Amino acid sequence: MLKTNAVRFLAPLLGAALLTACSLDVYMFTSFHEPANEGLRLLYSYDGYKWQDLNRIFLTPQVGPSKIMRDPSIARGPDGTYHLVWTSGWKGDKGFGYASSKDLVHWSQQRFIDVMSHEPTTVNVWAPEIFYDAPTQQYLIVWASTIPFRFPKGVEDEDNNHRLYYTTTKDFQTFSPAKLFLDPGWSAIDAVVVPRGPQDYVLVVKDNTRPMRNIKVAFGPSALGPFPNVSEPFTGNFTEGPSVLALPNKEWLIYYDAYKEKRYGVMKTADFKTFTDVSNQTSVPQGHKHGTVFMAPRKTLKHLLRSAPAAPATTTTSGNQ
Repeated sequence: MLKTNAVRFLAPLLGAALLTACSLDVYMFTSFHEPANEGLRLLYSYDGYKWQDLNRIFLTPQVGPSKIMRDPSIARGPDGTYHLVWTSGWKGDKGFGYASSKDLVHWSQQRFIDVMSHEPTTVNVWAPEIFYDAPTQQYLIVWASTIPFRFPKGVEDEDNNHRLYYTTTKDFQTFSPAKLFLDPGWSAIDAVVVPRGPQDYVLVVKDNTRPMRNIKVAFGPSALGPFPNVSEPFTGNFTEGPSVLALPNKEWLIYYDAYKEKRYGVMKTADFKTFTDVSNQTSVPQGHKHGTVFMAPRKTLKHLLRSAPAAPATTTTSGNQ
């Protein structure tokens, strides 16, 4: 059984690496621009380092009281369907936005997925991150919420003392009841689950407490953890919104928003224990905000390029600016 599970787990990872090496897949990066009322934007890259903006809106937010779209996150399922979730409001929302697409151009009707109404004092639902977990054949969605007076206050105000929660689904019609995903003892947001192999997962997460506001990692045996012993930070302070992409040579790039410096930073790692700053080797279009990197077939990108109107080149931000 262990051997079967290992093959089932590694097949999609090996397939993605081989496709990337053969240039049949491209990297896509979800994006939004402030003030977050326009909707979904997309970047693309052939190597994971140099990004170009498709310069159009692919989905305008229509759900939630505020009707905004922040932190868009996309996962592609085994059937090729792209599933999108996003933050639909700063405060007062008890859920997140959801839509799906076969080609990233034509989208299903948007839905508001209510996940926290059972906790009536919930302040917010921030940065839902979606991930397809091959061993369990289900989608995992992790977000940050504040429930005042639920956890030790620490240094954050009661309406800003976040913990991470999750739900799972196989069909986006029924969702498991929301449960606590991570309580590291401090305010945590912006979580990304990274599969490396059977019973080998990495969690990349932001410590949102003052004065840190930086990004750390932890290791666990499954997509649901547990993730004990969160590391020291590998970024400077005032960083958030990590996104992780796999390179063909068993290395990873971690993109993050160095928001105080108004630039994107990038760390390269082979083990999530030692990190090399490669920001000056990358370029990210100006205005890009908190998104998720995913893989798409090159024919999908060609379709996107045909559907996008011609636009002038945009300036870029990189780590050495």
